[in-house]
Amino acid sequence: MSNKNITIIGAGFSGLSSACYLAKQGYNVTVCEKHDMIGGRCRSYTEDGFTFDMGPSWYWMPDVFERFFADFGKKVSDYYDLVRLSPSYRVYFTDDYFDVPSSLEELYQLFERYEEGSSINLKIFLKEAEYKYKVGINDLVYKPGINLSELLDIKLISGVFKLDVFKSMSSHIHKLFKNEKLRQLLEFPVLFLGALPEQTPALYSLMNYADLALGTWYPMGGMQKIADAMYQLAIELGVKFETSIDVQKINVEGKLAKTLTANKTCNDFDALISSADYHYTEQKLLDSKFRKYDESYWNSRKMAPSCLIYYIGVEGKVNNLLHHNLFFDADFAKHSKEIYTTPTWPNEPLFYVCCPSKTDATVAPDGYENLFILIPVAPGLTDTEQIRTSYFNLVNDRIKIKTGFDLKQNLVHFKSYAPTNFVDDYNAFKGNAYGLANTLLQTAHLKPSIKSKKVKNLFYTGQLTVPGPGVPPSIISGKLAAEQVINYFKN
Repeated sequence: MSNKNITIIGAGFSGLSSACYLAKQGYNVTVCEKHDMIGGRCRSYTEDGFTFDMGPSWYWMPDVFERFFADFGKKVSDYYDLVRLSPSYRVYFTDDYFDVPSSLEELYQLFERYEEGSSINLKIFLKEAEYKYKVGINDLVYKPGINLSELLDIKLISGVFKLDVFKSMSSHIHKLFKNEKLRQLLEFPVLFLGALPEQTPALYSLMNYADLALGTWYPMGGMQKIADAMYQLAIELGVKFETSIDVQKINVEGKLAKTLTANKTCNDFDALISSADYHYTEQKLLDSKFRKYDESYWNSRKMAPSCLIYYIGVEGKVNNLLHHNLFFDADFAKHSKEIYTTPTWPNEPLFYVCCPSKTDATVAPDGYENLFILIPVAPGLTDTEQIRTSYFNLVNDRIKIKTGFDLKQNLVHFKSYAPTNFVDDYNAFKGNAYGLANTLLQTAHLKPSIKSKKVKNLFYTGQLTVPGPGVPPSIISGKLAAEQVINYFKN
C-alpha cells in the first residue's frame, strides 16, 4: 500500500475514473466536490415526481464502459441494467421523418429507400469507420498526449491515410452519398464535436460506427446510474468523498502544490488532479506564475457548443416521439454556421428531444411524460429569461406540428438551463457544454496538457484536455491522468 495522499477536485466522470484507478494502486484518494452530490455534469434532480438527468443523455461506445469496469474485475451489469434502444432514434425533417434502426440490415434498407445503391457505400463507409474506431480508440485515444513519440505507433503511421486525418467529414460523406437527409444523418454526430463538418477530420466517422453499428443504449434509472456505479466502485476501493467543497485556490510552494484553500478544511496531499474546468483551474485557482496558458491562448481555442436545455414534465403521453429525437426540420447548414462561423443565437435552430419515459417508467409519474430538450448554441453567448422563453415557444410550436401535442398546455414541471448556468455550476469556460472542439489542431498533444508544466505534482483531466469531450472520453481521461500520477511517483 502507498502512503501517498492524492486529492482530486471534482466528482464528474473523469474525477471518478482517476479516483478508482489510483485507489486500485493503493493510494489514499480524497475527492473534493463543489456540489452536494457526485456526478458533475451528469447530476440529476427529482421534482414533482419526475427525475431528470441534467447533462449527458446518449449512451454510446458501450465497450469503453465495459473496459473501465473490467479493469477492476467488474462488469457494467454488476451496477446497472443496460438496454439497447430499438429503433435507436427518430429524425424529423421538414416534410418527412425516419427511425434509425438498431439492425444494420434494416439500416441498409433505410438508405436504399432514400438513395438507390447507397447501402453499398454505407457498408464501405462503416467498414472504414470501424477501422478508425478500433485504431483511434485503442492506439490514439488511450494516450496522454504528452510526447510526439506517442504518435510513432506502427498502426497509426501505417494507417494514417486510412484514418482520413487530412480529409474533412463533409467531403468524405458527400463523395459517398447524394441524398441530403442521409448526409445530415451522418454529419449530425460531429455537430457536437466543435466544428463544421467541412472543418472536422473524417477520422471522426468513427462516431458513426459508434452510433450506427455499436448502437444507442440506456441505463435504466437514468444516466446518473453510471456516476452512481463509479461512485460505488470508488467507495469499494476506499476512496473518500467530501461534498459541498468550493475550492478557491491551489497553494503552491516551490514547484509543488501543497494545499487547497476552500470553504471547508481540506487535507494536505502529495499530488493533485483537477477535473474541474481546466481554464478555471489555471486562471482562477493558480497564481499567474504557475499558469502554462494565458487568456489569449484560451480565447484562441475553438470551442465545442454550449446549449440551451429545458427539463419538462407534462401530463399525458406524447405520441410520435421515441426515446431520442432529432428535429432537423430547419436549415442544418445555417444553424451550424450560427454556432461556429458567426456565433449568435440561432434563428431557426435544430434541436434534440429526449423522452426517457418512453423507455423507463421510473422517471415520470404514471400517465405523464419526462422530456429533455436541447438546442446547441455557440459558447460565450449571453442568455436572458426572455431568450429562454422565446426559444421554448419556438420548439413547442415545432414539436406540436410534428406530434400534435402542445407541451405548454400540459405543462406540470418546467426548468431551463443555459450558458450562464454552466458558468455558475461548473465554472465552464465561455459557458461551454462539450469542451474543446475536436479539430485537427486541437487533437492529442495539441490539446491543453494533462500534466502541468510549472507545478510538478498537478495534473488535469476532463473534456478540456485529452482525449476530448463526451462521457467515454472523460472516463478515459481520468485513467490517463491517474497513470501520470503513478508515473510521477515512480520517477
